[in-house]
Amino acid sequence: MDINTVVKICGSGLIAQRTKMEVVAENLANVSTTRTPEGGPYKKKVVNLEAENVSFRDQLDDVVKAVKVESIAASNEGFKTVYDPTHPDADEKGNVLLPNVDLMKEMVDMIYAARAYEAVATAFDATKNMALKTLELGK
Repeated sequence: MDINTVVKICGSGLIAQRTKMEVVAENLANVSTTRTPEGGPYKKKVVNLEAENVSFRDQLDDVVKAVKVESIAASNEGFKTVYDPTHPDADEKGNVLLPNVDLMKEMVDMIYAARAYEAVATAFDATKNMALKTLELGK
């Protein structure tokens, strides 16, 4: 196995999970934002990942894939409506549109991304240690 391929695959996983954590952090930071420059409440962002081919070996090209961030898009979920006539962003009926960010889902996504990041880092470390052991055998 080529170490450069493993480094590329692990690196792509680390970048993808870091991007997911950054987007989740942005969503959490805007959980109460009712007014944005675009108008209306903050729209939750989601990260879409995609498999990326890695030239490994002809027989393994269909199995060995890296990952890349395909896009970061606004969620299509509807906004939450809360009755609060004293809020500065309330409409004429006293309803306020709140962001479509669910705190619990975001925390689960953050834990998932952090654990995936940790798993990829562990895989990279194991690969590095195997390569070092191989070099020691050659002495």
